[in-house]
Amino acid sequence: MCKMCEQKPVYVTQNQRKLCGSCFVKYVEKKVLKTIRVHKLINNDDAVVCAVSGGKDSLTCLYIVDKFFRKRGVEVKALLINEGIKGYRNETLQDAEKFCRAHDISLRVVEVQKEFGRTLDAYLKKTKLMPCTACGIFRRYLINKYAREMGATKLATGHNLDDEAQSLLMNQFKGNMQLSAKLGPMTGVLMHEQFIRRIKPLYFITEKEVAIYSFIRRLPITYIECPYYRNSLRNTVSEHLNALEHKYAGTKNGLINAFLDVLPELRKKYQHKQIGTCLSCQEPAAKELCKACELLEKALK
Repeated sequence: MCKMCEQKPVYVTQNQRKLCGSCFVKYVEKKVLKTIRVHKLINNDDAVVCAVSGGKDSLTCLYIVDKFFRKRGVEVKALLINEGIKGYRNETLQDAEKFCRAHDISLRVVEVQKEFGRTLDAYLKKTKLMPCTACGIFRRYLINKYAREMGATKLATGHNLDDEAQSLLMNQFKGNMQLSAKLGPMTGVLMHEQFIRRIKPLYFITEKEVAIYSFIRRLPITYIECPYYRNSLRNTVSEHLNALEHKYAGTKNGLINAFLDVLPELRKKYQHKQIGTCLSCQEPAAKELCKACELLEKALK
């Protein structure tokens, strides 16, 4: 702690430690690097593709991974999925392009319309499916497919501690613990030769900490929210979690730490499930058709 921490703190940690801007940046980076080291997320011979949206979480993840690992010989690239969400994705796409140009990072942009024949907005007009469900399925499908094409050995996402706590509770509410078995700093239970292992370097960083970090680092971010988010289950869960955190500090950390204690046993329970190949697109699938092909087939009916 330096003198500025007492005089001009920008953040107070859970244990009441005051941090100035400079010390806060070091605090976040040290925490991320510890997560990567302890959970063995990145090796020096890895090729890492960061899935970016142009938002604060994904660009913070890309910034830290590139800053500390490119100099170690790790290849770092970026991949953005343009779903075609009007009034939102074009703005964040411009931020991602600006960031990658400034840091000399290769960025690949994949258009949902070119891949599936229509934008997410157009697809949602033909189905009653919740927007976040359809978006999640399409995005997961495309980032795995194109990260593999880009030669990735690891696929980094910007999921933070808040995201993980929300996902855990959502799976509990839906009674789907098999999905929770796929969570954790490095995701996955079942292996498939076409799966790229996903890592979450920001796993123990809260959303608030990411926002402050991205602001101090002056990352080129337009702080806007996806128009579909407001009416989602995730948003409802987020609001309740934030209320609990405000009243009982440490709620989110406690939830995640308790989950990590039981995660090894949870993965053992589901590791014998079979995973095959989609009959339509030859991507990994738990059934005859992968989730993305199932959705597209329903839309055509």
